[in-house]
Amino acid sequence: MEKYLTFRWILLGIGITAIVGLTGMNVYSLYSLHMNTVNNSIENQKNQLSEVSEQVRNRFRTPVRDIWKLNMGKIQHSSRKGKKTHREFLEMLEIASNDSIFSDIYFSGPDCQACEGEGELQHYNPVTNQLEWVSESPRVVHDGIGMARTRMLALVNEYRFKTRVIFDTHRTMTIALIDPRDHDIVGYLNFVINTDYFINNYLGPLLSKNFANGKSGVTVWLHDWTKDDILFATDINREYSRSDVDITQQFPDLLHDWNIKASVVHNPALIESRSSFYRNLGVMGATVCFLLGAMVFMFITAQRERNLAISQAGFLANVTHELKTPLAVMQAAGENLADGRVNNKDRLVSYGQHIFSEAVRLREMIDKMLDVAKADAGKLLLNAEPLPLNKTIKSFLDKGADLLEEKGFTLQFVPDKTNPKIFADKDNFNTILTNIIHNAVKYSPDEKFLRISIHQQDNNNVRVDIADRGLGIHRKDQKRIFEKFYRIEDALTAKTKGHGLGLAIVRNLTKLNGGQITLKSTYRKGSIFSLHFPVYNNHETNITDDKRERTTEEYINE
Repeated sequence: MEKYLTFRWILLGIGITAIVGLTGMNVYSLYSLHMNTVNNSIENQKNQLSEVSEQVRNRFRTPVRDIWKLNMGKIQHSSRKGKKTHREFLEMLEIASNDSIFSDIYFSGPDCQACEGEGELQHYNPVTNQLEWVSESPRVVHDGIGMARTRMLALVNEYRFKTRVIFDTHRTMTIALIDPRDHDIVGYLNFVINTDYFINNYLGPLLSKNFANGKSGVTVWLHDWTKDDILFATDINREYSRSDVDITQQFPDLLHDWNIKASVVHNPALIESRSSFYRNLGVMGATVCFLLGAMVFMFITAQRERNLAISQAGFLANVTHELKTPLAVMQAAGENLADGRVNNKDRLVSYGQHIFSEAVRLREMIDKMLDVAKADAGKLLLNAEPLPLNKTIKSFLDKGADLLEEKGFTLQFVPDKTNPKIFADKDNFNTILTNIIHNAVKYSPDEKFLRISIHQQDNNNVRVDIADRGLGIHRKDQKRIFEKFYRIEDALTAKTKGHGLGLAIVRNLTKLNGGQITLKSTYRKGSIFSLHFPVYNNHETNITDDKRERTTEEYINE
């Protein structure tokens, strides 16, 4: 038996380990799948933002896309004072001037003396479609051309193309015109960027089109990081926070002080993935709890069945021994009487008393076993009737007073002044009292005291307390004390004979008669068994004073 118990524990451990391991693997798989969805969604948004930045770059280059086709030598020649500007160059400037993204166009020679305060710049006049020399020009133009000139001086000797575009943040775009044959700078063409138009009429609508259509679930901000200023947001109701940013997209080779920041928290794909993740976790958690609960339940049930089998085997051995004792006494006494060897009257009386007492003892044991069997089969008969508790208990105690006195017990009975009644089977009620009092007698080796009191708690309930000052019951045993065949095994109770049936019968009969039993006990100080019954009311219409005979099944079905 112990070998199988160890084997069951091993199987239980293996089963729990397998369930936990598989669950962990599934949770990891679900999490990985969710994170892949998150990463894919963020990657898609990154690609989309990258495409937007490329569109912005192309937007600036589109008005001047054909400038590289021009003859740089002719432009250099015509840029001198008094020379007529190259026609194709003017046509290109006209196209760029008609684009609202630029507010002004300036041209400077390669030395850029005007940027140093010693010369003039050429300003494109869209009315006359000519480059005109001007002595005054905006500071941003000088800054843009100066920045471009500084960079090109370092690159021109190795540069192989005709043009190079250089941005002064979001203020100007400067195109360096280069003659690659001689590696000479032809001049610098500066375009002043119309920032308001660019943000409000181009980039803002472009971001809104791609990310504020109600399906992307992405909030995008155009951020000036040098000033920590939000220039545009696709969702004006959502405040910018650095902690919410999932993606930061720079513009390629332009608008260096600006970038695009995005938060994908409300992305529908992520929301659905997260919901699916939590749903699957919930279902998996419930399934795992069910499986673990089922395994533990089956294990506990098997343990209880094992313990019950052991208890039943012990009960059978105990009962067999208990039955043999009175039978052996009766057999010996009967044999002596049958042989005629007993002629003395006193001895005849003694033999008769032995036979009678052992027969009573034998009948009590058989009655207990029959009561348990009937209760299990649902065939106990009830003869319910109104019972006045004061009178019923007083009568019961009067019959057993001699026995209690012989055992040396001090008995106290405290009736209730209201003399409450309950509706129950009198024989069942007496059996309940008998079993509880017998237990008190058996397990009170030192202080032999018994107190029975009646307490009507309200108009609907009454309580009968049966208190002793015996061995008491450990807290750990109190929950199982009413189970069949369960006996407390310790040094104090080991020598006391019993079958573990008395309190099981008490609980069944109490419940069968509509009551409940509770226990309060302190180890080595005593116990109080409390019987709780509904008070019988003579005016209730659903119960009559007539005796009624019902089986257990009928009573429960009612």
